[in-house]
Amino acid sequence: MANRTLFRGLFTGRITGNSEGAPAYALSAEHALAQYAATGCLHQTFYASAEAQLETLLELAHMCEPSFVARVAVHAREHSSMKDAPALLLAVLAGRDTALFEQVFDRVVDNTKMLRTFVQILRSGVTGRRSFGSLPKRVVRRWLARRTDEQLFFGDVGNRPSLGDIVRMIHPRPADARREALFGYLIGRDHDTAMLPEVVRAYEAFKLDPTGPAPAVPFAKLTSLPLGREHWVAIARSLPWTALRINLNTLLRHGVFNVPGVADEVAARLRDEDSFRRAKAMPYQVMTALHYTAAEMPRVIVDALHDVLDRVMSNVPVIEGPVYVCPDVSGSMHWSVSGARGSASSKVRCVDVAALVAASFLRANPQATVLPFDWDVREVRLDARDTIATNAAKLGGIGGGGTNCSAPMAKLNRRNAVGDLVVLVSDNESWIDSHRPGRTELMAEWQQYKRRNRNARLVCLDVVPNDTTQAYERPDILNVGGFSDRVFEIITAFARGELNEGHWVRRIESIDI
Repeated sequence: MANRTLFRGLFTGRITGNSEGAPAYALSAEHALAQYAATGCLHQTFYASAEAQLETLLELAHMCEPSFVARVAVHAREHSSMKDAPALLLAVLAGRDTALFEQVFDRVVDNTKMLRTFVQILRSGVTGRRSFGSLPKRVVRRWLARRTDEQLFFGDVGNRPSLGDIVRMIHPRPADARREALFGYLIGRDHDTAMLPEVVRAYEAFKLDPTGPAPAVPFAKLTSLPLGREHWVAIARSLPWTALRINLNTLLRHGVFNVPGVADEVAARLRDEDSFRRAKAMPYQVMTALHYTAAEMPRVIVDALHDVLDRVMSNVPVIEGPVYVCPDVSGSMHWSVSGARGSASSKVRCVDVAALVAASFLRANPQATVLPFDWDVREVRLDARDTIATNAAKLGGIGGGGTNCSAPMAKLNRRNAVGDLVVLVSDNESWIDSHRPGRTELMAEWQQYKRRNRNARLVCLDVVPNDTTQAYERPDILNVGGFSDRVFEIITAFARGELNEGHWVRRIESIDI
């Protein structure tokens, strides 16, 4: 790991070493924290174990002001749709600044799954405490009190801890007899069944006699029950958008799409823009659905996923003049984007995300030039009229060698290329070109490019947790991390000259909490 003292103070372009021991620029503590929070899933990556990521994230959080930690937690949840990192930062705040903790709690913990994640992290002791304490208990009680009985029942999915476990830990006072009955039901104690919400009573009745219509409850509450095809069809028609995307193959296995009209209904629901925007569907998640889709899946559903992917990426900036997009296709980028999690590891790799960004830029800017690279620039033929997923698959299928982040810039310089925007998507672990002491080869090539293109801007988009970069932050260089489509909003503002130096960190600092 890089020397932590290099993080202190403002970003100055101080040279250090990356995970390969090659020259790189240290990010400030604030920038590194934002990078880890936007990309870190706290599972093993090509270069770092889950434990190393956790240690770094905690250390960075304690090096930053609590107000910035709070803003990063909100940004990571609301803009990057992350789960573990924002919950971890919230747990850190519980021990550092209770006022800020209370202030941002509801923005980070926006559903029961996030509540369970927060409680699991807090009770694990990794942030220095294993007990709740009076304020966290009060905040969680308030959070529970603000949810309806139905919301709590629907959120009672999963364990370690379960929602019932949390109720046992914090001892909330029920506001009325209905809530008292629900709490008793959740923790397995005696309760007045007649006071339970109607949907809970319907669910318990269906468990005893699953011959009638399935109740409108979360999918996970039904999967262990003996369901018929008519039940599965009803489930398909009621699943929220994210659950529908995740369970397409399950519905296929149970013959749902053999029922006339159902495949068309599901495709229409997938395409519904209000639904997938409300679900905060990340591009790589839609790509995951395409990767996992069984060969027998009806074509209308596959086409719907392609359409959704194109529309999710619709905020890619349209740039006047030449655009150069450089996806890293080296060996280290072939690791799962969410880290190694055994059988639960995502099939989507970092290289697929880089390819997705490149293909999206090409779709929005048909004259863009795509320069995939590993140890050198790789040749590939792309058609801007193809779907984003098709071009991304072509890019994701090449490469695998060592990393040379300066290779695309060197090729542009040899061509005397002109253009005001270059986008590099990488893990920044360049080492093939590590022969220039004192600065990276990418910065040397960028300086040469700038002499021909005075207004040019460079975007370095990192898709893994990192504390170094190959091009240090300055007015014409943006370092940003993440694999949410929201990063394109920052890239667009940067390309238009609407951001100041320290672009991404300043954007996070401006979040109103």
